[in-house]
Amino acid sequence: MTISVGDTLPEATFATMGEEGPKEVKSADLFKGRKVVLFAVPGAFTPTCHNNHLPGFVEHADALKAKGVDEIAVVSVNDVFVMDAWHTATNSDDKITYLADGSGDFTKAIGMELDLTERGLGLRSLRYAMVVNDGKVETLNIDDVPSNATASSAENILSAL
Repeated sequence: MTISVGDTLPEATFATMGEEGPKEVKSADLFKGRKVVLFAVPGAFTPTCHNNHLPGFVEHADALKAKGVDEIAVVSVNDVFVMDAWHTATNSDDKITYLADGSGDFTKAIGMELDLTERGLGLRSLRYAMVVNDGKVETLNIDDVPSNATASSAENILSAL
C-alpha cells in the first residue's frame, strides 16, 4: 500500500555520514515535532536526479525554510558512501540532508519501490516529494514517470506550503 496524505510515516532507520563515519538516523528523530521536506530519487548521480531534481531543492532551500521547513532531506536506495559522495559532489553545503535507505526498507514500507532490475539497477525508489509535519504526510507529489522531476519539484513543494 502506498502512503497517502494524512498517513503517519512508519518507523525507519536511515544512514548518513557523520564526522566519524556512517551513523544511524531514526525517523522519529528526523520527523517528530518538525516540518520536513523529504524528496526521493531513483538514484544518486543519475542524470535527472543529479541535474534536474536535486538542484531545485538546493536553489530553493532558503525559500522553503522561510515557509517554516526545519529540514530538507533527500532519500535514495543507495548506500551511505554513495550518498556521501553525492553530497560532496553537489556542493550543497548543509542545505540538504542525504539519507541512505540502503536496503530499501523505508521505501518498501511506504509503498514507493520501483523495480529497475531490467536496467541493471535493482530495487529503487519512485521519484516523489512530501511535506511531513510531526511525522504526518501533509503533501505528497509523485512523478508518474521516473525520468521526470516535475510533480516532485522544489517549485511545486514550495507552492504547496
